[in-house]
Amino acid sequence: MRIKGSGVSHIIVVGNEKGGSGKSTTCMHVATALARLGFRVAALDLDLRQQSFTRYLENRAAFARRTQIRLPMPVLGRIATGESDSEGDRVNDAIDALERSSDFIVVDCPGAYSRISEVAHSLGDTLVTPLNDSFVDFDLLARFDPASNKVSGPSVYSEMVWKARQARAHQGLPPIDWVVIRNRLGPQNMHNKRRLGDALTDLSRRIGFRVASGFGERVIFREMFPNGLTLLDMRDTGLGGLSLSNIAARQELRDLIKALNLPDVIVKF
Repeated sequence: MRIKGSGVSHIIVVGNEKGGSGKSTTCMHVATALARLGFRVAALDLDLRQQSFTRYLENRAAFARRTQIRLPMPVLGRIATGESDSEGDRVNDAIDALERSSDFIVVDCPGAYSRISEVAHSLGDTLVTPLNDSFVDFDLLARFDPASNKVSGPSVYSEMVWKARQARAHQGLPPIDWVVIRNRLGPQNMHNKRRLGDALTDLSRRIGFRVASGFGERVIFREMFPNGLTLLDMRDTGLGGLSLSNIAARQELRDLIKALNLPDVIVKF
């Protein structure tokens, strides 16, 4: 287990045990936004099967080479695939290799439980859990009783976060700042949207997380992946333009970075 000290990176873990919630998109936008602000940023993809975050970064590097456009680029770390060390040791080794040369390390966790993910959660200073704005995804965090509109108990994922918090406390580390972000928020103030918001507020008080708005449902996110681009790259590359939708999406990113309340970060994009 890592011990915090002078010169040690701030680790941002993006975790959720459900696929399709926008983890890799969130990782990419947070990592490149911090790099654009002048921080030394490293990226670590622990989803060893899908590796969406890794492919996103590789696409970005290929686009920069092809177009000769300089883009802020996080350093991509790697986790060893050997069988001699435990999964926990391999995660720790990968973090150690990046720490001294990075201000921030952004870690993308797999969309299912694994020992690798469990260890990563215990190392995070900030935990970001993207959540699609539906009760299907809310079930990741807790069970909900529709008759009473009340939370009836935490989920297995929330219990894993609780164990990660315990592990940090035993090491004398600061508590995890857990932020649940609501992705794909619809523009209408629908009944279920309000119910979900009330349930998240209730649950946040009970198990200790903050709620923030994430990204809306936008086609542009799917279009940017092949070139490894993010919302903040549109002006530099001349792609995508500055439509009202793109401007709104950039504001969502600004609001998200501010909501994470990361050390020494002043949003200036």
